Amino acid sequence: MNRTILAAALAALAMTVPGAVAQETKIAIGISGWTGFAPLTLAKEAGIFKKNGLDVTIKKIPQASRHLAILSGDIQCAATTVETWIVWNANGVPTTQLFQLDKSYGADGMAVRNSIASIKDLKGKSIAASAPGTAPYFTLAWMLKKNGLTVKDVNVVNMEPGPAAQAFIAGQNDAAMTYEPYLSSVRAAPEAGKIIATTLDYPMVMDTFGCTPDFIAKNEKAVKALAESYFEALDMIAREPAKANQIMGADVKQTAEAFAKSAAYLRWQDRAANKAFFAGEHAKFSDEAADLLLELGIIKQKPDMAKLADPRFIQ
Repeated sequence: MNRTILAAALAALAMTVPGAVAQETKIAIGISGWTGFAPLTLAKEAGIFKKNGLDVTIKKIPQASRHLAILSGDIQCAATTVETWIVWNANGVPTTQLFQLDKSYGADGMAVRNSIASIKDLKGKSIAASAPGTAPYFTLAWMLKKNGLTVKDVNVVNMEPGPAAQAFIAGQNDAAMTYEPYLSSVRAAPEAGKIIATTLDYPMVMDTFGCTPDFIAKNEKAVKALAESYFEALDMIAREPAKANQIMGADVKQTAEAFAKSAAYLRWQDRAANKAFFAGEHAKFSDEAADLLLELGIIKQKPDMAKLADPRFIQ
């Protein structure tokens, strides 16, 4: 049998095998090492994405530059905080939220020196936080506003959450904005300072997953598979916690036990929680967040708020 005939025979055989010629949809996702994004890593490493017909590449990209990766086409989807999608859309980066990942229950916080008694005492002090347009910066602005201050009343030193925590423990800056798993390193160093406020005190950090409108329009089946894969990852966490925590912890260089402790400070959002969130809370929070973003000068005008989310894929 010559090569041409053999190739034709193999092709014909492949056509008779279900799924043999089905191609996985390639998707590049931008995230950070934030604990709340870990189910996405689990979905990849445990083969859930692949089982659902997705060829997913996960790229660790700082929040401050994640939108640039979307603009360049390097990634099609990302995970980030609700207010960040407002910033991206208001500044010419069209993106649509598809499902909610998590809510912070103490996983984001402000660390201060032991001599500082209240947030109001931070006036004139140096605070390490990511750049404007990121979740830590927004959290800082939110906490300051609730205590009668603005970011203009403090000296913001731009540092990403990991380095911010490390620098704080090493004695740099008067305060730091960080999140899990880095916040736990501050909890473990009481001599360096204390955590004066978290999202238990100010419940305003919540993360969602989204993609570009163009990708969604051309790949609705894959988008549905992304949402289903996330919910399946949550099922695995509930069914096999030790194995799941080991996989998720390894990605951020934590043991399964250490990762579980970090994850205790947040709540991953299942399908029912997603439906409730997008039924009203998402729009209400987005409006308040947009007002603060305008006040900070991070956005010049509100984007089309009705186009920020498309939750039909969580049904």
